[in-house]
Amino acid sequence: MSKLAEKVQQELLQAIENDDLVLPTLPEVALRVREAAEDPDIGIPQLSKVIGNDAALTARIIKVVNSPLLRTNREITDLQMAVSRLGINYTCNLATGLAMEQMFQATSDVVDRKMREVWNKSTEIAGICHVLCRHYTRLLPDQATLAGLVHQIGILPILTYAEEHNELLADSISLNHVIEQIHPIIGDKILRTWQFPELITQVPSQYLDFTRDSAKVDYVDIVQVATLQSHLGSEHPYTQLDWSKVPAFSKLGLDPNVDMQADEDLSAAMEAAMNMLQ
Repeated sequence: MSKLAEKVQQELLQAIENDDLVLPTLPEVALRVREAAEDPDIGIPQLSKVIGNDAALTARIIKVVNSPLLRTNREITDLQMAVSRLGINYTCNLATGLAMEQMFQATSDVVDRKMREVWNKSTEIAGICHVLCRHYTRLLPDQATLAGLVHQIGILPILTYAEEHNELLADSISLNHVIEQIHPIIGDKILRTWQFPELITQVPSQYLDFTRDSAKVDYVDIVQVATLQSHLGSEHPYTQLDWSKVPAFSKLGLDPNVDMQADEDLSAAMEAAMNMLQ
């Protein structure tokens, strides 16, 4: 580990400890949607009104509801119909996830590129999570999708820090090392601050623990398997692991040697899920 990586890592850990690290805040529209969805008396018209103030988000929710994964027999063109088709919780999680994309933008080109990379990877993992959840568990696909979208959220403050420290930006090996080591700790902290459900707040810090074996299948397992699946056919170190020793596969009832992409139905579903989020 380079001197620089070590120094930055100490600084960031210290900042987390002292609550000095500036954590990203959820976009305004996501906050409003989550607040509305917490009201037990909220109706579809009220929630639609909150979302309807954001034209881009409205268009994307309508796109999702017409995706091949969720498609009804007729096209849905109106937000209220979309919300009633998805349900309030599903809409809320989806709106939160999609609104987060605007957080992955930076002023410097290098950081902006890196943020887009992280967001694209997150939507890919989220798409796989959606499909794994639907096909292999009884958990909620909207929560699984959200878990996939936020599993690397801890990278954001590190990139923001890098943007202000040129020496770190110029040394991509050190930067990647710091990201790898610290994003899981920061990720949990951000999601707790955002008051996400406990089942999701533990995803960032636990999805890379390939020996993890919880009592029953959960969102960490789904994100973990999705992460491994996303690297199939590449030279990534994760492809060198013995997947048959990763408990998450058996909890999902999945054969670790089966390439999900080779199954036409699953492959098409994953493709659709990723497109739906992009």
